[in-house]
Amino acid sequence: MEKQANNRIRLTPVSILHYFRLVYRSALFLVLLVLYILSCSHGGTEFTDLLENRPVIITVICAVFTVEMIMRFFPSRLESPGSQKQFAQNYIKTGNTHIEVPDNNATLVVLLLWIGFNAVFGALYLKGIFDDGIMMLIASAYSVCDMICILFFCPFETWFLKNKCCGSCRIYNWDYAMMFTPLFFVAKPYTWGLLALSAALLLRWEITFYRHPERFSEDTNAYLSCANCTEKLCTHKKQLRTLRRQVAEFTARRKRMLEK
Repeated sequence: MEKQANNRIRLTPVSILHYFRLVYRSALFLVLLVLYILSCSHGGTEFTDLLENRPVIITVICAVFTVEMIMRFFPSRLESPGSQKQFAQNYIKTGNTHIEVPDNNATLVVLLLWIGFNAVFGALYLKGIFDDGIMMLIASAYSVCDMICILFFCPFETWFLKNKCCGSCRIYNWDYAMMFTPLFFVAKPYTWGLLALSAALLLRWEITFYRHPERFSEDTNAYLSCANCTEKLCTHKKQLRTLRRQVAEFTARRKRMLEK
């Protein structure tokens, strides 16, 4: 019993913060969704007008995401190792000089797919089918999906980049630029302000990657090794995969029993 207790993996401060972000981002999405429904039920009331009549909501949203992004510009123990590997203080030499990072061809594919995917939404917006409210809801939904990717399942990691975990993700700090892409079409100071800050964060990341690729490779940076991980979220994803497999096996057994 003691051995099982010692092997039990507890949530780290970093992972607890991820779950907290999932909760409040989900809450913000629900608030925006309710406001959008209200704007639609009030005839010609614009969603942005309804939102701007409640400045506390805009202030909270902008403050939350601005603080989150500013934290990414500086080293922090409460941030994921995936975003922290860019800093010199987190570069732990392994003695290996061979630098290997996830395939840039896959990175380009992700970029083109994301641009194309959001270009469809942009075209619908320009056609008048989508409005400002829909674009802001999409951006808010992206923010929730961002945490789902970190905590549970990431299609970019699984289908394209093939990296072992978020810690070694080549595009980790693309997240804010990706989630705020739809805001490009919403011409408001607060939306473009968030988009500009996310673009600056992305630019900083890419410049660091091309100047110091050794920080992004597990071969050359021991900070990215499992032993030095401060997140341990891979265990949650493994548990989820095990649960899905067990459910599939149970369903298969029940099906065989019913067929007899």
